[in-house]
Amino acid sequence: MHIDVVLHPAEIATILPARNLSKTVCVVFDVLRATSSMVTALAHGATEIYPVRTIEEAHGLKVRMPSAVLGGERQGDIIPGFAVGNSPLEYREHVRGRQIITTTTNGTIALRAVERAHRVLVGAVLNIGAVAEVLRATWPEQVLIVCAGTFSDFALEDACAAGLLIGYLGAESLSDSAHAALAITQLYSEPLSALRASRNGRVLMGTDRTADVEWCAQLSRYPVVGEMQSAVVRALTP
Repeated sequence: MHIDVVLHPAEIATILPARNLSKTVCVVFDVLRATSSMVTALAHGATEIYPVRTIEEAHGLKVRMPSAVLGGERQGDIIPGFAVGNSPLEYREHVRGRQIITTTTNGTIALRAVERAHRVLVGAVLNIGAVAEVLRATWPEQVLIVCAGTFSDFALEDACAAGLLIGYLGAESLSDSAHAALAITQLYSEPLSALRASRNGRVLMGTDRTADVEWCAQLSRYPVVGEMQSAVVRALTP
């Protein structure tokens, strides 16, 4: 297994479109908070999650799927007219048996950027052990970990999650960016320290969303892994 990591959102826009991912398994992290919300929703019984790029696309899909839950954020806040925002705490109730349409600033963009990959897995600190189990079971030749970032900036929490996953896997071949992610993880005693230190974490804590940060930092709380196929995320069946 060779592991590479996209650490910066600029790479998602400029490099990934031209990259051949047909033999690559991608794992996407947007720890604060999009992929953590998706994992939480799947763990609480959501049947399908539709990550879309724009608000307009979300509204258009809602017309065709009127019973679906509209969720997402811009600038970290709930989108006007949407049922829920981007807090994982909102996805613990009223999602069982439901479809969710979601759009976020970075996370859904990152997921759709790798939809041509051989496989796309939704990762978070919340399910990192389960993601590692899936990868160990299949041991793909190429793994690309995509850190969604914050707006157009590097996100510490995503890089830390990437490093945690690499540490779980113990792969024999790492790119320089994968080595960097692993080194970042080793700077922190546990995930919560990294999330609290990150720009996103500080912003969330400064706007009375400390509970979100603490929730997203729980290591391997859920055994569920989301896999995106044809732009729809579903929980992998055992």
